[in-house]
Amino acid sequence: MASAKTPPVELEVEGRTVRVTSPDRVVFPTRDLTKLDVVRYFLSVGDGILGALLHRPTTLERWPKGLFPGARMSTRTDNSGDAFYQKRIPRGAPDYVRTARIAFPSGRTADEVCPSELAVVAWAANLGTLTFHPWPVLGRDVEAVDQLRIDLDPQPGTDFEDAARVAPHLHELLDELGLPGYPKTSGGRGIHVFVPVAPEWDFVAARRATIAIGRELERRLPDQVTTKWWKEERGSKIFVDYNQMARDRTIASAYSIRANDRATVSAPLRWDELADVHPDDFDVLTMPARYSTVGDLFAPLRADRTEPGASLEPALELSRQDEADHGLGDLPYPPEYPKMPGEPKRVQPSRDKDRPTD
Repeated sequence: MASAKTPPVELEVEGRTVRVTSPDRVVFPTRDLTKLDVVRYFLSVGDGILGALLHRPTTLERWPKGLFPGARMSTRTDNSGDAFYQKRIPRGAPDYVRTARIAFPSGRTADEVCPSELAVVAWAANLGTLTFHPWPVLGRDVEAVDQLRIDLDPQPGTDFEDAARVAPHLHELLDELGLPGYPKTSGGRGIHVFVPVAPEWDFVAARRATIAIGRELERRLPDQVTTKWWKEERGSKIFVDYNQMARDRTIASAYSIRANDRATVSAPLRWDELADVHPDDFDVLTMPARYSTVGDLFAPLRADRTEPGASLEPALELSRQDEADHGLGDLPYPPEYPKMPGEPKRVQPSRDKDRPTD
């Protein structure tokens, strides 16, 4: 005889009633965490997760069946996976779920969820959302970048500790450029650094500024850092993934849960903590207590912040110097992009028949 289905649980979220269906569905078997646990986690860091998403077009990374053995993510070429990225507002969304229209590199558009209150986060979590991927723009002007995002991505042979050794040098460089950086764990092996900037530049300018920062960091740490786009050229270094600042490329928000066995979360940090922590220190079970103690370390990045944001002009001047003094122009875009103005040949070096040989 089949067991009775657990009835939904209704949660009051800042004046809204959010219905959690199948509340006892196990989402993280190795941690014995249910869907209701996941929703309650997000509410425990409520002001932080809402601040990270507030008024930003946001892609939902949904795992509606949880992380069972063999669960996999759908891709562009195979949509038969157990999880997927939701770039358009789901059908049947409550009327309080706001949207913003964004344009993809292909020219197509979509109305994405644009969170304006905490109930939207809880509603999305009930749909199986673990990771929120907000754009670095606000819904009122989706062309004006107001966050620079620098991804220190460990390559094979390196790990979080290697990224943590690079991070202080990035901090020093950002200070020189007048850019206040705020670090966080990715929830995996990497480190993300977000910078609040004045919304006066578009994606092209923000990406070029990121390239310039990456190149300067590479010059200072040539044995530790690379900006090479092709994996075959990177070596065992920390890759500054400048294409995370390209249009429609997003980074997991602060306080998002990552789809791994430990249920780690992307945790905001102080710069002086990087050498002493590990990504596994921060998960669904430990983050609420930390949040209660340290508060929202990413508050300066909120859309409703009172500070205007920093200028990208010093970083863009560095980019202009790179081109004038070293002949260093643009770098390749991701493969799904149309050919961009000024972009070099988008060919893997080992397959480039015109590449000079020694």
